[in-house]
Amino acid sequence: MASWQSASVAFLAAAEGTEEVELTQPWQAVIAKGGKPVLVSPAPQEIQMFDHLDRGDTQLVDARVADADQRDYVGLVLPGGVANPDQLRTDPDAVAFVRGFIDAGKPVAAICHAPWTLIEADAVRGRTLTSWPSLQTDIRNAGASWVDEPVVICDRGRSTLVTSRCPDDLPAFCEALTEVFARHL
Repeated sequence: MASWQSASVAFLAAAEGTEEVELTQPWQAVIAKGGKPVLVSPAPQEIQMFDHLDRGDTQLVDARVADADQRDYVGLVLPGGVANPDQLRTDPDAVAFVRGFIDAGKPVAAICHAPWTLIEADAVRGRTLTSWPSLQTDIRNAGASWVDEPVVICDRGRSTLVTSRCPDDLPAFCEALTEVFARHL
């Protein structure tokens, strides 16, 4: 079994609209385990993160999603923010990248509005998820069950899904995603 020292974890984010703490806190959790987070994006150079509706920091892109290959990563993290997953679900390369993790049986962690991208990748049917409450109808319409819990780990299906509702759930989300991803090292 490999260790976290050799594990790269993909973080997929659009050019702008990512909720900053929903990227940075899981990013730090991966680093704390000894893993290597990698920012994958349709953006060519950097992304603009947000603190709700206010501009936050920027972060350099490590790999363009059109060139990225899920085989290079142990798992995928999808941070939220309203605009981020809304943009990603309209990007064919981003949707294909997410679908690649599902098809390969690799874990995917999604928080807040990020399940929109999972829905677009047809990855939620028959699953149980949580999210920001406004997505519950979308999740149910996509064939999944929605629950109001801080973190949900769903092992039904080809890959494990880890989902959370909002920034307040980040401690539970980070703990769950690092535990689930460790099973795939």
